[in-house]
Amino acid sequence: MLPVLVEKVVYNHINKSLFEKKQKFIEHLDKEEINDFIVRNDASETYASFSTLHSEFLLLSRVPLRSKVNQTFFITEPRIIEEERNDYRILQYYFRYENTNYLLEIGNSLSEINDLTFIIRFFIIIVLIIIVVITFLADTFYIEYLLKPFYKIIDTKIRHVNEPEAFDHTPIKTHSRDFQELDTVLNQMMDRISELFKKEKQFIANVSHELLTPIALLKNKFENLLQNESLNDVAVDKIVSSLGTLDLLKKVIANLLLISKIENNQYEAKESIDLDAIITNLVTDLQDRIEDKELSFQKNLEHHFSFTGNKTLMHILFYNLIVNAIKYNKPCGTIEIKDGFLNGNYFLTVSDSGIGLNVKQQQNIFKRFTRVSSDLEGQGLGLAIVESIAQFHQITIEIRSEINVGTTFLLVFPNEQKLN
Repeated sequence: MLPVLVEKVVYNHINKSLFEKKQKFIEHLDKEEINDFIVRNDASETYASFSTLHSEFLLLSRVPLRSKVNQTFFITEPRIIEEERNDYRILQYYFRYENTNYLLEIGNSLSEINDLTFIIRFFIIIVLIIIVVITFLADTFYIEYLLKPFYKIIDTKIRHVNEPEAFDHTPIKTHSRDFQELDTVLNQMMDRISELFKKEKQFIANVSHELLTPIALLKNKFENLLQNESLNDVAVDKIVSSLGTLDLLKKVIANLLLISKIENNQYEAKESIDLDAIITNLVTDLQDRIEDKELSFQKNLEHHFSFTGNKTLMHILFYNLIVNAIKYNKPCGTIEIKDGFLNGNYFLTVSDSGIGLNVKQQQNIFKRFTRVSSDLEGQGLGLAIVESIAQFHQITIEIRSEINVGTTFLLVFPNEQKLN
């Protein structure tokens, strides 16, 4: 809008200047000048005066008696003066002098005004672009500066906190009362969460003691009953079945406690782990199961990867994966373990040629008590334990499977170990 306003101001200024020139011309107009004009006897009956550069002109003409009188108009139109066409701002004044009507026209060239207006518009556009760029950069950096405490709160107190004990209660340095309030509320909330976590851990410890102890007592009583020679075969079978149920219950409780302890970070993770040695020992221990199904086992580990974590938990992780590869494999099938590097990260795969999984099974495979087949033994906690151990060690685990082709578990290890 600024060029339009400038143009309006310029036109008002020109109009005022033209009006002042008109007043001077009328004030000094007398009979002699009019007679001179008439004596000239021009065919056009027009008196004209032009500036050297055609920037201004004055035109006096006779008009019919029936024309307007004592009226002033301002118009903008092109005029050809001495064969040169220009745009002019023109004042038209109709007046009567000694019973004769005249039209006085005083014009001011707009060529310079138009050039000036173009320059102003161009200059305004350049300035506007510069202002927009500077404002954008200033706002970006200023907003970044203002939100720096917020990002620091998100980064240090939310994003990288995996357990309440690792929460940093140090107040964030900021002059914003809103961010100070946010920091205080987060500290208070994390204190409450930390207290709840402590109570949960205590509850888990109590549950492990209270549940496992009665199970052990029942198992001892059943085993003592088996020593009674007066029992018939039916009673013995029922007792043996009950012992199996107790063993299963004990395993379920132990696995749930294991998952809970892993998720509560109750394990140390400072041991140097030799993955090749763990897998070799497991294959040796499970050799009987492998031979029973006549499976072909291939271990192709070409890299020595230094890994720090909990050796017992990693042993459990690979035990569950290899046992699943045996359990859900086909007779005379294959199991392959190999390693390599993917996008700079060390990876290890456990593959089998078993029954495979459909898409829905792959989505739910890591959920607790999810079983691939109800015909096989298991509690559906093995892969839930695998996922918990992988998360504890910051290992990314993926599954790739196809029905009747096989399943592959991909473990991608972090370059820098950042354990919970």
